Amino acid sequence: MRKHKFLAGLTAILLVGALVVGSTGCGSTKAKSSNTADNKTITVVWYPNESAADFAPARNEIAKYIKQATGKNVSNMTTTDYTVAIQALVSGKAQIAYMGAQGYVQANEQNSAVQPLFTNSGPSGTLSDALYYSRLCVNSGDASKYKSNGTYSIQNIAGKKISFVSQSSTSGWAIPTSGIIGFFKKDSKWSNLTVDDLAQGGSGKLFSAVLFGNSHQGSAVNLLTGKCDVAAFDDQDLNPYVDLVAGKDNTPGAVYQVKKGASAPFDTLTGKKYTVIAAYQVLNGPFAYNSKSLSASDAQKILDTMSSSEVSNDKLIFDPSGNGLFTKTQNEQFMKVIDSWYQPIRNLGA
Repeated sequence: MRKHKFLAGLTAILLVGALVVGSTGCGSTKAKSSNTADNKTITVVWYPNESAADFAPARNEIAKYIKQATGKNVSNMTTTDYTVAIQALVSGKAQIAYMGAQGYVQANEQNSAVQPLFTNSGPSGTLSDALYYSRLCVNSGDASKYKSNGTYSIQNIAGKKISFVSQSSTSGWAIPTSGIIGFFKKDSKWSNLTVDDLAQGGSGKLFSAVLFGNSHQGSAVNLLTGKCDVAAFDDQDLNPYVDLVAGKDNTPGAVYQVKKGASAPFDTLTGKKYTVIAAYQVLNGPFAYNSKSLSASDAQKILDTMSSSEVSNDKLIFDPSGNGLFTKTQNEQFMKVIDSWYQPIRNLGA
């Protein structure tokens, strides 16, 4: 688990099981909210991953608590595009967004009124282990091609077709690309590799082709349907659709299988397996808000309610089965988080 040492410096990445270690500030305001903080309705916008039907009970339960806290109507805005969700918050069309760390950093750079409000803790009930995992995965039938001296390595992803999630995704872009660059910079051929270089494939590029799934589910589908050889996606957004059938969760060699009865987009992929070849730790993303379109009073009421024991014990939000939007294993809860906690993610793009 990542400790405070991890928070202090992230190029924080677990690369093929080994930790690679890679201070406060808000971006300047480049876009201003057109809305005011006295909105009669609070709109919560969701990324494509969390817009899936499987997460509707959690979305609705969170909206219920926000209404309970503020006395205002609450509307859930689902999306199919990261940029749409980010811009809804930046512009003030939405007052709250559940987003990844990378998306938060991008939103804050565009409008400094966008600030984090709370995030989900780790099993300890603190921020010291508030993380999830980004993985690079391959179809299990091809997994042996990605071994070096008997252990999994990303060396052989060079020249392959790869799928990422979105360039606004933390675990589906910012973290895995940082890991890939960190690995390949040891090779003189790729010593000057940049993040921009990984956005396109073709001659002279590390990858023969680069796809974007627009959600973690979409990136996994790209892999399982043969559109790519390697794919980046996280663990938490795939949990409702797959079972761990071999190896240790979120470590190289772990094998997952699409479960019987999985909902769309995995309903036609039952039995398909993928194998993790690299795993990276990722800071939990925030519920962020636009302080120009949500009053300080409402923000505090929402924080107080969402960080309550009532919410942390609500199984529709913190699901003990591991198939919900958030998982309850020990003392997981929502808790306040501030901008500086995401500085390590901001530093990845420095």
